[in-house]
Amino acid sequence: MKPLFKAYLDELNKLTVLAKPGFQSSQFNLIHDSGRETLNIEHVEATDEYTKYVCRSHDFLKLEKEYHIEDEVGYRFPLFIGAVIRTEAFDERYSYDGTDLGNVYDKNETIYKVWAPSATRAEIVFYNENQLVSSKHSMKREDRGVWVYYQKGDHEGQRYTYLVCINQQWHEAVDPYVRSVTVNGHLGVVIDPQKVNQPINKSYLPHFKHYTDAVIYETHIRDFTIHKKSGVKQKGKYLGFVEEGTTDQKGKVTGIDYLVHLGVTHIQIMPVHDFEGVDEYSPSSEYNWGYNPVHFNVPDGSYASDPINPYTRIKELKEMVALLHKKGLRVIFDVVYNHVFKRETSSFSNLVPGYYFRYNTDGMPSNGTGVGNDIASERKMVRKFIVDSVVYWIKEFGIDGIRFDLMGILDIDTMKEIRRAVDVIDDSILILGEGWELNTPLQKEKKATLSNASQLQRIAFFNDQFRDIIKGSNFELENRGLISGEKISENSLMQLFAGTVTFNDEFPGLFETPSQSVNYIECHDNHTLWDKLLATNGQESETTRRKRQRLGITMIILSQGIPFLHSGMEFFRTKFGDENSYKSGDIINQLDWERRSCNEQNIQYVRNILKLRKKFKAFRLQTQAQVTQCYQWMGSGEGYCMYLLHHFEQPEKILVIFNFSNDVTQLSLGLEGTWKTIVKGEIATFKQREHINLHYFEIEPLSTIVAIQEVSDKID
Repeated sequence: MKPLFKAYLDELNKLTVLAKPGFQSSQFNLIHDSGRETLNIEHVEATDEYTKYVCRSHDFLKLEKEYHIEDEVGYRFPLFIGAVIRTEAFDERYSYDGTDLGNVYDKNETIYKVWAPSATRAEIVFYNENQLVSSKHSMKREDRGVWVYYQKGDHEGQRYTYLVCINQQWHEAVDPYVRSVTVNGHLGVVIDPQKVNQPINKSYLPHFKHYTDAVIYETHIRDFTIHKKSGVKQKGKYLGFVEEGTTDQKGKVTGIDYLVHLGVTHIQIMPVHDFEGVDEYSPSSEYNWGYNPVHFNVPDGSYASDPINPYTRIKELKEMVALLHKKGLRVIFDVVYNHVFKRETSSFSNLVPGYYFRYNTDGMPSNGTGVGNDIASERKMVRKFIVDSVVYWIKEFGIDGIRFDLMGILDIDTMKEIRRAVDVIDDSILILGEGWELNTPLQKEKKATLSNASQLQRIAFFNDQFRDIIKGSNFELENRGLISGEKISENSLMQLFAGTVTFNDEFPGLFETPSQSVNYIECHDNHTLWDKLLATNGQESETTRRKRQRLGITMIILSQGIPFLHSGMEFFRTKFGDENSYKSGDIINQLDWERRSCNEQNIQYVRNILKLRKKFKAFRLQTQAQVTQCYQWMGSGEGYCMYLLHHFEQPEKILVIFNFSNDVTQLSLGLEGTWKTIVKGEIATFKQREHINLHYFEIEPLSTIVAIQEVSDKID
């Protein structure tokens, strides 16, 4: 018969019975293996759709047991797991702090452990090489909802999944802690960790201590080398990314050698964890950025030379990181812990339904991410998973930074725990993320957002104020910014170039230190700056628009904070007007190495501006106190602004002037001493410094002057 009612456990001792309209019962009994208990009915609510009974048990129920609810006439139906899964009491009783979840391989035995506290039964399913079921075995329940199976013998390469019975239904899931999978991630695979063990050697890396010493360069494994003129043999692959000695047809360096040539410090790689959207059997037939996470601890196979071999993706990604280190480049992985590709089919939903994601008050999944689900990082086992995963990538792959996609979905305590765990390994590792305020059911004061930056010390944020002031709004294509002709208040500019820190109560900033400000005007999202300028200033000549872009890049590099460059913007990268190219294919997304070859002068200019930043500590102030002491606003006028810098460890005073107008600007400053320019117009050089008379001088339209009072040592 169809059930007259359904019953759910919403707290450890609170049960909700939902009955058909018109159904009535003056009593409900809780039936279990040791007897029965008459429940206390605390509340009854009748609507046109249902009658709801809120009942209370004398004792806390145990999720590992099966219960039934019986009405006054003896009709009996199973008790299902409900909202109890999202209560603090559940977390306290069932959260597990062990370090052995997943599979632990040994030649004599492999141990499998999975956390599934709401399951009443669990099995492990083994598959053969043809991915057909070879056997099933019952798992044993241990404390705190952990299920275990011991497989005797040497089972390297074993393919497996878990089966769990929850609410009388069986669900199959790949192990969320698994570290390799079959092609396209259908099955987990047991690997021998010793076969992918690669010593981490960071001795080649230059000294790095302060966040503001970093210059981040964002790119994508496939975009970086897939172009026909990249000179790379293994195009679009982990190992292709680090092929040495590559050039284009004109002999200009490409690939990893170009990154070294440019002079950046950190390479930010868009997601490399296993994602949906590209068939690993035929990766060239599809394209995706990688923000569709499936298996968080597994490198994606589409970038591997052999996705079938479960070891190859791990070995090659480790080798890629190691070779970047050997070239003196640090590596940041872009991670996506804010959502999963598809909630309904994810391992999280199948193993512990209702736990890993946030829900609105109406019981429906929240959607602050815009992709149908929000990870509930505030819950203990979700937080544990994220922290464990971050630590795994850092320890196993030796990466030097983590960039959190949509970090504002995550909670402050989780981010603090990540920072603490990372510091135990290496306190120079960068942590940065998108601190946007998103509509997810977490209290505003608990979100890892820009407005709570003061609570997240040594975690940096993408500075959208900097982005929008310099180039215009991301969300209105024709909206102009400073470099495209918009007037900006002097106070805004004064604070912006100082790292958006708080000067005083009158001018509160986003950040307490410039080291929290990631200064950017272009990234993989939205239009490239070149395409944006085509929309805002399309009536101008290409030469003029190039000057505007050059000015914007200069502002990024010479501002206090952490400069962030999107790959190719230094040679005017275009995506042909595509605002969201996450699956638009190689033609749109590829780094155009022919375009690089045609813009050598601008690349050389950017190289020298980066050398300037590296040479003078005054461009890399670390604290608000240093900004107050070493950054002096010199004023602004119609179309220009300027500031003076110095650093207590270096003798030079440095004058920076931006002319963001279309006119030659004449200026007269009362600064004493001998001054020479190292940046003027399109020229940035340290070999032939030109004397400048600050009592009267001109600055060309859409250009920068950087002058120093005292000649420094030659910069190579």
